[in-house]
Amino acid sequence: MAEDKCGVAGCDEVAVRSYAREACEQAGLKPENENARRMRLCKEHNKQFKKATKTDRKLETLGR
Repeated sequence: MAEDKCGVAGCDEVAVRSYAREACEQAGLKPENENARRMRLCKEHNKQFKKATKTDRKLETLGR
């Protein structure tokens, strides 16, 4: 089985998670493919994404 690569421009690591491309762009990650709906992220970029969206995710869970 072929492993998916990270969708961030210039990264060739193995992807561990995928998120909506728009959310990744808002978190400051530059996508390799501008037409893709989702972006796969490696472990390091996933950590950056989670750090950048921490307050948004916290507010969303409080609003439930």
